[in-house]
This record gives sequence, structure tokens and C-alpha cells, in this order.
Amino acid sequence: MLPHPLMPAPAGRAIEVQGEISRDAAALRFVVAGPVPLIPAKAMSQRADDLWKTTCFELFIAPLGEPGYVEFNFSPSTRWAAYAFDAYRGGMRRWPLAASPQIEPIENGIRVTVDVSHLPPPPWQIGLSAVIEERDGTKSYWALGHAPGAPDFHNRDCFIATLAAPTRP
Repeated sequence: MLPHPLMPAPAGRAIEVQGEISRDAAALRFVVAGPVPLIPAKAMSQRADDLWKTTCFELFIAPLGEPGYVEFNFSPSTRWAAYAFDAYRGGMRRWPLAASPQIEPIENGIRVTVDVSHLPPPPWQIGLSAVIEERDGTKSYWALGHAPGAPDFHNRDCFIATLAAPTRP
């Protein structure tokens, strides 16, 4: 991922995402390199709001050609959030999940698996992002791509990965 150009990251900081996203699940590993960031204390794995206010990793999925999308937030604390939007930042509501995401803190990030089978079928536009809070309180904003201006992970310019529609045999 790339740091937002207006909010530079500390020297040596890098974020890498590994894993895969399929029609049924996203299994991702977010790896943070460089200085140890502020990590929220481990907590009971449950839905929580405002996770983006400190170190947090995010997944956005939008059906191609549709204005709506779903946002998932994953905290190293193991708390999580899922929201649906009807359009850009509009019509926000909690997105129901059949099962809580599995979030495993690892030494340099998190491993997460979340069921996405309840979403409309691909093709999808996908955004991956992270907010990293440093121990001094400064934050850097990371994404696969950034829109011009202030950090805004909801902007479709950040949804640069795709999952194609399944091919028919």
C-alpha cells in the first residue's frame, strides 16, 4: 500500500497486504514494517464504531457499476465493524454479518478472515486501506491508491483492485 502524499509516514514505515478475496471470503494479512505503531489493547472480539481513530485496517467492496459499497474495519484489538453505504458516504448503516470476522493479532500486524458471501456477486471494485497511529499520536493513511486532496478511503479512486465475475463453464 502507499502512504497518502499529504500525510507522510515515518521513515522505514511500509504496509503490505497478502492473501486473497473470493466470492465467499476475504482472507488477508496486513503486515506493518518499520517503527512499532500504537496498537490498541486486545479486547473482546465484537462490533465497535470509530475504529479508524487509531491503528486500523480496512476493506471496501463495491459491486461494479453500483453506487453502494460495504466497508469492513479490523482492529488489532480484535474489534471490528461492517457498514453498508447506498452511495459515496451516503445512507450509512450497520451491515449484518452471519459470523464475526476472525481477527488474529500477529507480531507485525493482523490476519483476518471475513465472510463476504452475503454481498452481491462479483465483479467487484476493492479498496484496501489502513490508518496507522504512531506512539506520538500522528497518523498516516495508507491505501492501494489515493484520490487528490485529503485522505478519503471512501472515494472510488481508492478502489483499484478488482474481483472479476465468475466465468461460466
